[in-house]
Amino acid sequence: MDDSRDMFGDAPPWLNEEEEETPPSAAELEAAGQASMFGDPEPASPPPSASPSPTAAEVPAPEPESQALFEPVAEPAPAPEVAAPEPKAQAPELAPKPAPASPPAGTSAQPYRVLARKYRPQTFDELIGQEAMVQTLANAIKRDRLAHAFLMTGVRGVGKTSTARLIAKALNCIGPDGQGGPTINPCGQCEPCVAIAEGRHIDVIEMDAASHTGVDDVREIIEAVRYAAVSARYKIYIIDEVHMLSRNAFNALLKTLEEPPAHVKFLFATTEVDKLPVTVLSRCQRFDLRRIPTPMLAEHFANVCGKEGVEAEEEALSMVAAAAEGSVRDGLSILDQAIAHADLDGEGQVRAEKVRDMLGLSDKSVQRKLLGAILDGEGAALLELIARQFSLGIEPIAMMRGLMDLTHRIAVAQVAGEVVDAHAAEERDAIEAWAKALKAGQVHRLWQLMLKGHDEVKSAPDPLVAAQMALLRIMHASDMPDPGSLVRKLEEIAARAPAVAPVAGEGGSGAGGPAASATAPAAIAPRWEALVDDVEHMGELSIANTMRMQVRVVELGPGLLRYSQPPGFSEDIAGLMRGALAKATGERWQVEKVEGQGAPTIVEQAETQRAAEGEAVRNAPLVAATIAAFPDAELIQDDRPAAIGGGGRQWRR
Repeated sequence: MDDSRDMFGDAPPWLNEEEEETPPSAAELEAAGQASMFGDPEPASPPPSASPSPTAAEVPAPEPESQALFEPVAEPAPAPEVAAPEPKAQAPELAPKPAPASPPAGTSAQPYRVLARKYRPQTFDELIGQEAMVQTLANAIKRDRLAHAFLMTGVRGVGKTSTARLIAKALNCIGPDGQGGPTINPCGQCEPCVAIAEGRHIDVIEMDAASHTGVDDVREIIEAVRYAAVSARYKIYIIDEVHMLSRNAFNALLKTLEEPPAHVKFLFATTEVDKLPVTVLSRCQRFDLRRIPTPMLAEHFANVCGKEGVEAEEEALSMVAAAAEGSVRDGLSILDQAIAHADLDGEGQVRAEKVRDMLGLSDKSVQRKLLGAILDGEGAALLELIARQFSLGIEPIAMMRGLMDLTHRIAVAQVAGEVVDAHAAEERDAIEAWAKALKAGQVHRLWQLMLKGHDEVKSAPDPLVAAQMALLRIMHASDMPDPGSLVRKLEEIAARAPAVAPVAGEGGSGAGGPAASATAPAAIAPRWEALVDDVEHMGELSIANTMRMQVRVVELGPGLLRYSQPPGFSEDIAGLMRGALAKATGERWQVEKVEGQGAPTIVEQAETQRAAEGEAVRNAPLVAATIAAFPDAELIQDDRPAAIGGGGRQWRR
């Protein structure tokens, strides 16, 4: 007898299973592929249809035997009624058997995720500090004016790659009901949103340009863009660190980047936008992601600590935010380290002193003491504070940086009229007192000296010694007069010199006597020469030469010049001198030509001095003896500069 059929004409269950097994659907095939690549999902509870499986397995009982006696011809109807549910009811019963062991394995030992990855923004509302870019993208999506290529640039850790992934989710979101379109607020629940967040969506290709720099990598993109998206609305290519692509790779991408298919979007991210070719920049819509302000970072870190169940001092979070330098990722990494560094005996609270020790920062109270010792001129206390900070592990460069920051805050308080970013009342009072006591010039001079000292400490072989010497130099220079006030004092002294000159006359001569007239030109000459030099430095060379040759100064005061001209000069030069002096000094001048002798011109003074020097040379004993020995000898003076072969040592017969 054929064992493929039983005596009642029914097929065995194993044959019915092979004959009636339906092929898997597309969803089941995709689920199996995802499970093979990323692991099995959480085990589901056994289906309710598995409960009647034991009763269905007992179908070939002897009860139908009596019925078969009266019905010798087997009808095909009972076959699906008996055999079809039987194998499908038993198949799920075998699969869930290891299910009780898998949930503990998935929940007991979750690997720790750093805060920078755990709190990566999943929506545009969680992206902080980039409101302008979010508004632009929202308007573009609402108006259906989406560009085909976006370029995100900025410093590290401000959200360039996160923004690219958020744009991919916004363009491919279909909503919880599967009927949605592009939106600035992706649901995060549909299959495209979940797959993009997990980095496994087949139509969102993320490429690291640092490891794929060649033309072959770009050629793969060019060939793949021709094909439509598999399951998403857009096929999106996210290229991180795009500036690392080679020149030939950029050239190969240009045509596709300029006219891509309608279903393709390019998202570029880079920290060095200046390295991108102009031809690439002109084909992209560029977003410059700015640094996150320190107060906003501190607020964000406070929210993260609240979600993590960690207590943190406000000053500690401000230190972390300041050390992050506008980068969210850097700040979260520092905060992660600070949480691990916190003392367990203090209930794990993140304290300011621990963060200060961890970052190697100088204590703000010690910074104020250092600046106070500098301004008060207490050298011994200054050196003691430096040694104490160095023994605590504070680097000299950190001390200089802390003093520079304090000086900067004093300058800002002078301009703004209030102290910003001061968390302690003592710190606020000290900065306000210095802002009122110090002049703006003193604060700026302190800054310049500290900046110079910072560079010296940075490059010195012994940073501690360099810091000590730099701060001592600042201490001694802090009470020096301001250069501007010193110049004004010198000008006042020079302006008063002609008024006191007549007193020097002796022998009973009055104020208008010969002694007074002889002394006044001697006091005026240096000031007049300085004014002529200033005119020459302003580019008025012709007028300066005229002033040297034709002006005999009769009276010179602040904004006043009375002069006479030597014989042979009669032209009116008052207007020319008035304009030149105003241009050189920035003041209005009254220039008048008067009758009088006046002081010799600068040229006349130079000639007189030259004649006196020549006479002194002739009267020298050696020269006189030489002329007596050689009566026909002639003394010739070479007036050429030494740089072109002249000088006083070259003589000729």
